[in-house]
Amino acid sequence: MITRILFGAALGLFLLAFPAAPSVVLAGTVALMSQPPALVAAAGIILWPRISRRVRRWAR
Repeated sequence: MITRILFGAALGLFLLAFPAAPSVVLAGTVALMSQPPALVAAAGIILWPRISRRVRRWAR
């Protein structure tokens, strides 16, 4: 419970210190989503450990 409060306080301070941050994050997300190869590369990087574990189980 205390971690949620601390996270909320830190996020609030960050947004007060950098009010343009949400628009920058949104612009970056839209730019990434509009490029399917970049999206596939990011998904592959994130999911690679799970995929490799599954393939290793198949090879036993």
